[in-house]
Amino acid sequence: MSNTIVVREAAGNDIDAAAATLAEAFQHDPVMSWILSDPDRRAAGLPRFFATMARHLFFPAHASDLALRGDGTVGGAALWTPPNHPDPSPLTELRTLPGIWRAFGRRALAGKQVGDLLKKNHPTEPHWYLAMLGTAPDVRGRGFAHALLHSRLDRVDAEHAAAYLESSNPVNVPYYERFGFTVTGELQLPDGGPKLWPMWRAAR
Repeated sequence: MSNTIVVREAAGNDIDAAAATLAEAFQHDPVMSWILSDPDRRAAGLPRFFATMARHLFFPAHASDLALRGDGTVGGAALWTPPNHPDPSPLTELRTLPGIWRAFGRRALAGKQVGDLLKKNHPTEPHWYLAMLGTAPDVRGRGFAHALLHSRLDRVDAEHAAAYLESSNPVNVPYYERFGFTVTGELQLPDGGPKLWPMWRAAR
């Protein structure tokens, strides 16, 4: 099997594979663990959540990427939106509700609290937004996340654009800093929830 990592833009028929990969990547994420504390419930719900987000919010923006293993299967995924991408319409948000409910059940309100917090603190300056980045456990540490970031940030820099993300895990903050992102504050979830770290990468 080749060790070459191929990065390409995600297409509509990649939704399930991307969602499964992100679900594996976020199984032990602090924020997702706060929303769904039971590991089995989380393992069942996260693929539904990421598939809903990809289908309705991110893949239609034509700015999300996949990192493929040598056999062509998905080892990593990054969900982006480009600068000046419009907010979801009320109809689009309505279309996400069944999937979010299936994913989170009675914890859907907790998921909404996360979304509301991120929206309230989102920068207004035009930027590329990295909403989610994750790699499958079996390829972690093998350069898949690096390939995903490097590929899209090359385009960001070619456009002399800024980029933004929120890190939901403190261990990932130094990793993103190596790519030029800088922590701009802390976002605290309610009811004893975890923190998130907004990170900005200035235009180059």
